Amino acid sequence: LSELDLNGSQIPTLGHSINHLEIQERFNVIKEIGRGKYGKVLLVTHRFKGTPMALKVMPKASTKLQGFLREYCISLHLSCHPCIVGLFGIAFQSKEHYCFAQELVIGRDLFAVIQPKVGIPEPSVKRCALQVASALEFIHSHGLVHRDIKPENILLLDSHCQQVKLADFGLAQKRGTMIRFITGTLPYMAPELCGMALLDGQKEATAPPLSVEPSLDTWAFGVVIFCILTGYFPWDRCMDSDDFYQEFADWWRMEQRSYAEQDIPPLWKKFTPEAMEMFGKLLALDANNRFSVGEVRGYVEMDWMKKIYPRKSLKATVDSLAAIDTNINRK
Repeated sequence: LSELDLNGSQIPTLGHSINHLEIQERFNVIKEIGRGKYGKVLLVTHRFKGTPMALKVMPKASTKLQGFLREYCISLHLSCHPCIVGLFGIAFQSKEHYCFAQELVIGRDLFAVIQPKVGIPEPSVKRCALQVASALEFIHSHGLVHRDIKPENILLLDSHCQQVKLADFGLAQKRGTMIRFITGTLPYMAPELCGMALLDGQKEATAPPLSVEPSLDTWAFGVVIFCILTGYFPWDRCMDSDDFYQEFADWWRMEQRSYAEQDIPPLWKKFTPEAMEMFGKLLALDANNRFSVGEVRGYVEMDWMKKIYPRKSLKATVDSLAAIDTNINRK
């Protein structure tokens, strides 16, 4: 699998050898723990070993075999990283489903702990950002792009983000894959990707095909940091018709970008000048000028929100973040 062509040329061969069995033959189903467009995730235990697992179950009616195998192979390929959900190397098909077994992460996803219009504490945000950045750097070093970075795909092993894991590689693609169009937009999508969206009544995109690049993940990563710090989205979509996006774009395009409060867009006035400098790099409108996700490391020792920490508390936070970064690298 380490040498598998993740673009798909070897996947059909692998598809011929995937085992046929019904879920109940090998697993005891405890309960459903997740559901999405892809299908569902079940909490199961292995009938013979008793091992608890998270079983991802995708209906054959809405899932192509090649897509299932690509997601499984990419997930397995990357699962050795400490900040990416692990796999057991178990994949099979039942009469109606394709399934593979993942590490069971006991806890909630990041979206579930965000307090609306408040967010989560800044030290927790920084711990989370360091770990997600490490996971993304690992993914990008393997020539892949996640393409679905959002709080729902960041799983927490504890309530303070001491350990988080990135999940769901259903949209992951090899760097350089060409996108011809997308249907619908999300707040996490970069402006160049939103430009590929089919508008009402359109049957094909007017923009030229877009190459999948790590810069798409960098943009989504920047939006996620904004969301978990504030408890709200910075915009609905990165298009000229969105006033909130346009305000940010106008600020970013300033010839001499100002960090003075009167020049900062309204939704961004909570942030320190250092945080705005970081966002200006992660959320560069021009993908070619966008920095990598690792840029966040240069800012974790600075305040991101306009508030005053007691000196002792700030030092404790910095020491904690340094220990997490060291621990990730050691693993």
